[in-house]
Amino acid sequence: MLSADGASTMAFFSSGSRALVEILTRMQSAERPMPVDHTFFEFGSIRYHVEASASDPENVYLSISTPSLSHEAAPSSTGLPEATLQETRKAYHKFAEVVEPPREGYVLTLKLNFSGLARPKDRVKAINQVSLLQSVVLSSQLRDMLGSLGPFGTMKLVYSQREPFFVSNTAEKIHAIFPMRFRDDTDLAIATSFFQELQDLGNSFARAPRCSWSPIPPPELRGEHVDRLTTNGGFVSFGVLSRHVRGKKRAAKTAWILLNFQAYVKYHIKCTRSHIQSRMRQRLEALTEVIQDASLRGNHDKTRSQGSRSRVAREAAGVLVSGFQLVNYQERVLSNSNGNRRSTNPPRIDAQVPDANEKRAAWHGRCLET
Repeated sequence: MLSADGASTMAFFSSGSRALVEILTRMQSAERPMPVDHTFFEFGSIRYHVEASASDPENVYLSISTPSLSHEAAPSSTGLPEATLQETRKAYHKFAEVVEPPREGYVLTLKLNFSGLARPKDRVKAINQVSLLQSVVLSSQLRDMLGSLGPFGTMKLVYSQREPFFVSNTAEKIHAIFPMRFRDDTDLAIATSFFQELQDLGNSFARAPRCSWSPIPPPELRGEHVDRLTTNGGFVSFGVLSRHVRGKKRAAKTAWILLNFQAYVKYHIKCTRSHIQSRMRQRLEALTEVIQDASLRGNHDKTRSQGSRSRVAREAAGVLVSGFQLVNYQERVLSNSNGNRRSTNPPRIDAQVPDANEKRAAWHGRCLET
């Protein structure tokens, strides 16, 4: 989010165009000139067009189309405010010039020529600087609109067609107010928790923009049409002070963060939801393993218990039977002790009951001694 100096960037939402860097780098590293005519789109309804001919490979024409942030702002004849054109010329004067009028369907066209940059690292730096063109254009438009807003005005800005937001200018600060809307109840619950944490944590830094969240519209939006204020996620407000927009580089980063705040919230919610679902699946798998292990151990213990009980029952029965046999044998031996001894077969020794066998052998020995 915004840091104390308003210069930090948000995760994932880089102000540079990676696709543009890849295209320009490939063109510069090509062994032989090749014609290029490529159009591509990026988030925020940004449209690029890169064009170069094989006969004139040194000059690359880059056109960009950006949405109008506000229908209330009066555009210049070229589609961009003059202040934005001047800032663009100043930022890219070493290797680019503004083509007027721009190509049809675009608000700005630059003619790039990197032949004056001899060192490879200078060309890499220039390409990375060109990739920031959308940030330069949009932040310049936003600053120009805020300058024409007046000391106590409010303006609706549209960077993403489905998610407009408001800027309100006061004597002390600029308020950026974001109505938050969510289609899914789960996303709404995660977002509400996130906004509360953002409000508590963000306000703990003295130099950071003050953040507030409210389920009802803030006072700055009094008088706005009710359709603009219909929301289920409440309103998030940032109080941007002069130090957060001091200097063009810092102001550009602050403007870029504000323009992409709603997209960042949606990105954060989807990542949080995915993380929660992943943790739930891992927890379910862990619990399933515990239940399966317990079930296997239970079956094994049950089998062992049944086997132990059967073995004990067999031993007890063997001891009981052997005891009766020994008693009968002893009685027969004693009854014949006074007369002629007859060969009397001792009871069969059961090999399955060792304890009973030992007792029976002892009884047999003592009987013979008598």
